[in-house]
Amino acid sequence: MIWASLTCFRRTCFSLLAACWLGASLAGATLTGRVQLRDSREQAVRAKSDYSGVVVWLEAGPKAAGSSEALTPHEHARMIQKDKTFTPHVLAVTVGATVDFPNLDPIFHNAFSVYDGQLFDIGLYPPGGSRSIRFTRPGFVRVFCNIHSTMSAIIAVMDTRLFAVSRQDGHFEITGVPQGVYELHVFHERATEATLAALSRHVSVHADSVELPDTVISETGYLALPHRNKYGQEYTPPPADAVYPATRK
Repeated sequence: MIWASLTCFRRTCFSLLAACWLGASLAGATLTGRVQLRDSREQAVRAKSDYSGVVVWLEAGPKAAGSSEALTPHEHARMIQKDKTFTPHVLAVTVGATVDFPNLDPIFHNAFSVYDGQLFDIGLYPPGGSRSIRFTRPGFVRVFCNIHSTMSAIIAVMDTRLFAVSRQDGHFEITGVPQGVYELHVFHERATEATLAALSRHVSVHADSVELPDTVISETGYLALPHRNKYGQEYTPPPADAVYPATRK
């Protein structure tokens, strides 16, 4: 009787362990790493070691199991406008996602993009309002305000869910990665295309967790070029924000 109970107990434990292992396998691995920025002219980087805003993603190779992941077309994200600033400065979403642009300032704003990625113009709208754009193709969308030339942001529209954006300390984490071999890519708005292309590399995922060596991104060669407004003209000093007519488009 005791022997039968022990056998049953062992089988139960084995079943539980197998279920846990299978669940972990189906959930995928966690890929972690850290980026560092070098040769930067940005004060936040030089004084505070702010390494945020770098997009890291995995491109599935032919040996990556479960790489044909389904994307959710109804994903929602927010990029707020407050203190004449887009927040977050770098936002990553999947293809088909809708991004809301709530205006939390006491002034008018007009977010638009005529550079790279998907072009859009949500028009001028007042404090407390919000407009939305659905992003239907992958790419890196550079966002500006037609009223305030200092406002800018990046929306990374990804055709995979295997991506992350680095935090201030440079760390990032990609979860749910199926086992296989991938091509790792990075995007940083103040790095040249040649610099970013040289950082791409193969990553093999065959464990529950994978920690990558640090990725160092040099900003050498980057030139910050002034942008124009949505009409292709130079910015002019805006009139007093409080007197912007609500009927202006």
